[in-house]
Amino acid sequence: MFTLKTLPLLLLLDIQLSKAFPIPSESPEEKNTKIVQNYLENFYQLPKGEHRSARKNSTSVIVEKLKEMQRFFGLKVTGQPDEETLAVMQKPRCGVPDGVSYMITPGNPKWQQTHLTYSIISYPPDLSGADVVKSFEQAFKLWSEASPLTFTRISQKKADIRITFVRGDHGDNSPFDGPDGILAHAFQPGQGIGGDAHFDLDETWTTDDESKLTNYNLFLVAAHEFGHSLGLAHSSDPGALMYPNYAFRETSTYSLSQDDINGIQAIYGPSNNPIQPTGSTTPTACDPRLTFDAIVTLRGEILFFQDKYFWRRHPQLRSVELNFISLFWRSLPNGIQAAYEDFDRDLVFLFKGNKYWALNGYDIQPGYPKDISNYGFPSSVRAIDAAVSYESKTYFFVKDQYWRFDNQRRSMDAGFPKIIASAFGGIERRIDAVFQQDHYFLFFSGPYYYAFDLNTRRVTRIARSNKWLNCRRS
Repeated sequence: MFTLKTLPLLLLLDIQLSKAFPIPSESPEEKNTKIVQNYLENFYQLPKGEHRSARKNSTSVIVEKLKEMQRFFGLKVTGQPDEETLAVMQKPRCGVPDGVSYMITPGNPKWQQTHLTYSIISYPPDLSGADVVKSFEQAFKLWSEASPLTFTRISQKKADIRITFVRGDHGDNSPFDGPDGILAHAFQPGQGIGGDAHFDLDETWTTDDESKLTNYNLFLVAAHEFGHSLGLAHSSDPGALMYPNYAFRETSTYSLSQDDINGIQAIYGPSNNPIQPTGSTTPTACDPRLTFDAIVTLRGEILFFQDKYFWRRHPQLRSVELNFISLFWRSLPNGIQAAYEDFDRDLVFLFKGNKYWALNGYDIQPGYPKDISNYGFPSSVRAIDAAVSYESKTYFFVKDQYWRFDNQRRSMDAGFPKIIASAFGGIERRIDAVFQQDHYFLFFSGPYYYAFDLNTRRVTRIARSNKWLNCRRS
């Protein structure tokens, strides 16, 4: 018979057994298997428990779903959960499943009326009610400016689009998963729950552009979810608002991409505004017209800047990754014009206009931006076209001239500026970007690059710039 006297003995026995037979911790392989399983079940319609199925074709189903996911995100299509694929799977994102090659939700659901109402049923504790209302107004405004749609906030719960902040399992068969992971989801136009948008109450929501990376900007997430409320599916364009993964972008100047505009107008027609809106187009690695604003090495990586984007080329990775500048450096402007790596000081310097910033690794150093006059430029120099550092000297290229800066003395060398063509024969066009590799300066001008041999002092190779992004098409 069990009594309270036997409890200490049982507890002692339990402790001794747990030491003798410890519960095995989850291996990295088991953890990755769960990540893949959950991701494909949530976003790519993998049948529940398919990884445990005894059917012979269960493995092939998972492989095909992985390939589908890799194609959507522009990854190398292997059907295997490689490092890059797992990294994408662990990024915060929208909870709506992805579709292959769909800009509009399958079935093309849409609102029959162009004047829509919305109501805010609940609020997050992190923000004031006024901040929440303003974020949603700005989010709806993005879509109304690109289409004939209008939006009015009402207090009744019978609005077309009902907005709530909830956590965990909240009764729609799409439970939230706590902090990070799935941030929000919304439903396509229709009766009942149709059009409604749900935001995870376990996230830390913000309206501050300078807040920490673990917080999520409500305006950006809401604008994406409202796209679903209007009938848009996910886009595979990483520059589009309807791309499934969250990426911070400067909100005060944010506008829809051309991909988003095309999508909403395909459903509801053009805007009623006399001047039709136009959006930016995401650069692609194999565009034969591709040019770069600046290029720099960073501890073995090569960063290629263009407008609000940059590509990362890592020597140990097969693919070249496109990112928003703001995702890594919220205080940096778009359109970086020049950059160089100071190897002795382990710093990277980035230039735009008459200002420059310093990075140590991926961290912006305090006290920046500073004025380029610190380098000794005259007031007539208002911007740098390109820069590169080599053997304790930094070369600055401005129009058809170049300057040489001594990194140790921290001053300009005498006798400069000089004409670029006099020292770099074969470089006769204006330089967009330059970086150094081995005994070469790689000059980029328009869609081509020129390999200048520093030993022979001549150009030894001319090729398409996008070959540096592993594009093999000419």
